[in-house]
Amino acid sequence: MNTDAKTHETTVTWTDPAEGLSHLPTLDGVDFLKKMASGEFPGAPIGAHFGMKLVEVDNGTVTFECNPDESHYNPIGMVHGGLVCTLLDSALGCAAHSTLPAGSGYTSIELKVSYLRPVTSDSGPLRCTGRVVKPGRRVVFSEGEVVDNKGKTVATASSSLLVFPLETS
Repeated sequence: MNTDAKTHETTVTWTDPAEGLSHLPTLDGVDFLKKMASGEFPGAPIGAHFGMKLVEVDNGTVTFECNPDESHYNPIGMVHGGLVCTLLDSALGCAAHSTLPAGSGYTSIELKVSYLRPVTSDSGPLRCTGRVVKPGRRVVFSEGEVVDNKGKTVATASSSLLVFPLETS
């Protein structure tokens, strides 16, 4: 290893999600997510790792923003596809959640991502919108896209999500 190489450091700080999660069984999905977007409830800790922020919530649609930086790079100097995939998985999942009644949870069954152009630290902020295309009591189908700071689509995705009752203790 080159000991003269410049090193960088990043710190990840997040808020314990327990406060918001304690309300999850009593709030429908759209109300829960709106409280998260407003800051009344903390965001998901994964968002802190990637710098993702939930910025818009409506019934059946959500939007996240993310500012990629060099700490997200893969070995060839581009933002790793995993960041873009995580952004899409979050938006499509939360779009599904926004249609669910209180006491319901969800998990991804399938996620198909199509990468359309490379992303670098200069591409941000990225804006990712997820939309429900078919709601359901057992399975929800959603789709979405990520656009860069020039409005160009960098990736699209479709997802199916399993809906289940939350266990209460």
